[in-house]
Amino acid sequence: MNPEASTRHPARRLLGVAVVVTAVSALLAVTLNARAALPPTPSGWSLVWSDDFTGAANTLPSSSNWIIDTGTSYPGGPANWGTGEIQTYTNSTTNVSHDGSGNLRITPIRNSSGGWTSARIETTRTNFKPPSGGVLRIEGRIQMPNVTGAAAAGYWPAFWALGAPYRGNYQNWPSIGEFDVMENVNGINSVWGVLHCGVNPGGPCNETNGLGASRACPGSSCQSAFHTYRFEWDASVSPQQLRWYVDGQHFHTVTQSQVGEPHWSNMTSHSGYFLLLNVAMGGAFPNGVAGSATPTGSTVSGVPMLVDYVAVYTSGGGTTPTTPAVTTPPPGGSRDAYARIEAESFNAQNGVQTETCSEGGLNVSHIANGDWVRFDNVNFGSTRPLDFVARVASGAAGGVSGLVEVRLDSPTSAPIGSFALANTGGWQTWTSVPGNVSAVTGTRTVYLTFTSGQPADFVNVNWFQFRR
Repeated sequence: MNPEASTRHPARRLLGVAVVVTAVSALLAVTLNARAALPPTPSGWSLVWSDDFTGAANTLPSSSNWIIDTGTSYPGGPANWGTGEIQTYTNSTTNVSHDGSGNLRITPIRNSSGGWTSARIETTRTNFKPPSGGVLRIEGRIQMPNVTGAAAAGYWPAFWALGAPYRGNYQNWPSIGEFDVMENVNGINSVWGVLHCGVNPGGPCNETNGLGASRACPGSSCQSAFHTYRFEWDASVSPQQLRWYVDGQHFHTVTQSQVGEPHWSNMTSHSGYFLLLNVAMGGAFPNGVAGSATPTGSTVSGVPMLVDYVAVYTSGGGTTPTTPAVTTPPPGGSRDAYARIEAESFNAQNGVQTETCSEGGLNVSHIANGDWVRFDNVNFGSTRPLDFVARVASGAAGGVSGLVEVRLDSPTSAPIGSFALANTGGWQTWTSVPGNVSAVTGTRTVYLTFTSGQPADFVNVNWFQFRR
């Protein structure tokens, strides 16, 4: 589910497939053969996170586990979710809900005006990655929408993962990585597994297509029954491997050496990945496979994708994160300007990453000229601050330095305060540096921006706060 603007690469992910969509006389009934609960943890694996969707009928998925995306784009992100898909996502239970039988159903619906609605959800947690020297396993038991032929034109179900730095940025795909665990279009009996990485167009992942493979579902078709779709990131071998499976049958591998540097590090050195489930309608992938625009007048409305469970496991290696990374947007309400604001709690960012901090938790890292982080609803009250202080570290090379700046409401507005920083003795050698700020009161959007005369990274930030 490539999140980049479709106008930049309208022929994405065709994978050389030429498919003739044939007509069918009737729509097959949906098969509701869900498990009663999550299956036992596989031998040799540890369960990190899961949802088995056992909620009451016509209820939304857990808000502690999932964010429900709405509309036709992220705020400030590419239109039509970057893929050319034509539906509007909603948080209505007509589009996304538990079915009361142990499934989540995501249902595309065509309204009386001919427009489509559907649903897309993503995990609140963004730090799924393998432990050092271990293996990550992302798995879901899913029945694709049970519709085929002309009636299925434009259906695009997917189970996938995006690199955490995409959340709040929306302009850094594909460098942050995308793992498509399961994709399907137009009711074809096939599962696609795809990696997106590097640069667009071209690069090591052949964007905008990605590095992909497909195969028919074993035994029964992908549409007529549940199948288990699995992705593994194996950091226990060298070069590391990414592997795709359906019902335990391995069908696709991409290795670290195929991707190469700096692209492998760009998609693996950040804090991790978040998971997504959605059913899109139309867009570049189904259109390209069909050879014409989808959906069509023959496309049938109201056939759901059913998700029995989603689970994340790890095996071997060291410890793996057990607490959620900060989500974007974070919990509602205002921030106190005069309390410590953790840098990794940003609402949006450009160019930065997060990493484990030697002082505990996470810090914002890999910061260079032009990068920024945004913090919403910062409340200064009625009395102006005298200054601000930031906890920073730098392992920048000799001659590399830059400014840490505070701006209000826009990353391009004039700074209201700043300080200069060069090497502090290492990227985890922390020091608190103050900087004066001009008068500000009320509740404002605060940007930390970073300016340097060199392109190299020059600072990490752990936290900051204002003082009065």
